[in-house]
Amino acid sequence: MLMKMIEAYLAVRRAVGFKLRTEEYLLRRFVEFAAIRGDSHVRSQTVLDWATSASSPHERERRLRVVAAFARHARADDAAHEIPTVGLFACRRRERPLPHIYSPSEFRSILRAASQLGPRGTLRPHTYYTLFGLLMCTGLRISEALALRLTDVTADGLMVRETKFRKTRLVPLHETAVVALERYIRCRTNVSSESDHLFVSLQGRSLRYKRVSRTFLEIVRGLGMHAGRGHRGPRLHDMRHTLAVRVLESSSDSRDHIGQQVQALSTYLGHGGVAATYWYLQVTPQLMKDLADACEAIVVGGAR
Repeated sequence: MLMKMIEAYLAVRRAVGFKLRTEEYLLRRFVEFAAIRGDSHVRSQTVLDWATSASSPHERERRLRVVAAFARHARADDAAHEIPTVGLFACRRRERPLPHIYSPSEFRSILRAASQLGPRGTLRPHTYYTLFGLLMCTGLRISEALALRLTDVTADGLMVRETKFRKTRLVPLHETAVVALERYIRCRTNVSSESDHLFVSLQGRSLRYKRVSRTFLEIVRGLGMHAGRGHRGPRLHDMRHTLAVRVLESSSDSRDHIGQQVQALSTYLGHGGVAATYWYLQVTPQLMKDLADACEAIVVGGAR
């Protein structure tokens, strides 16, 4: 009974765009634990006992919250379900690591290193040069870039299909990106491949995230690039953050214009709403200068 309700719960939430891979795994483990006790409904004590068996306070609290969310859903149809109390395990809230905002020179170095990857004479250096360049100039998620098919490159831009929140969007490209992609595709179509993915491995199969991440880390470490204090990066995902920051830096000082720019950026990045885009906006020296200039103008009776 519990398993059927969990499957229905997951289906409802996935229908509105949630992936819930971790939640599904935890809920299935909980059902197995509850079944041993003969529970047909969510019982607070059973949830607490199961959560307590986790190895860390953070994981215990996560287990509690995942089952509590399901229990609230299930109780709407059957009051026999109990909603466990959350917040029982004192664990420090995880803070989002500060992203690494790439400087133009850093990114040029990354592209140069990618273009020199071996084996020489293969598609590999072209693949990574184009992939990293595309991530930086479009802000695509790495999963979106790796899922691209050859047919997704159109005259109007990139067709990014069924991504986060099951959205499909058209991503326009700068003319320099178009030229780079066309050059790569000419090399790509000369390679025998069993896949129609845009980016493929030396074996002709779709490129996997772990391989891309490993190659990227080898490059940045080889260049001597390390995370600053409070930062986790440099990471592939920080290219997405960098694009968002650079777009805001290029905005005019008009408040209305900046609001429109953020809204357009949110759509371009494929966010569910503007609030998600604000997580990508980090303070940089240029933004601080712009803010100081705007404040000074207000103080002296300038722009309102």
